[in-house]
Amino acid sequence: MNNSLDTAPNHVKLAVDLIMLLERNELEPQEVLAALKIVESDFVNKLESHKKE
Repeated sequence: MNNSLDTAPNHVKLAVDLIMLLERNELEPQEVLAALKIVESDFVNKLESHKKE
């Protein structure tokens, strides 16, 4: 990572890592977006579960 990423918030670093991983695998954008919707839903559910605890 370059210097600007070294000081970036963790969520930005994670986003960059995910983008690089997805691009490296040369996946179709539609497939990536469909998968990301599933991932987002899963993490929203996890966040809501943690709030209830």
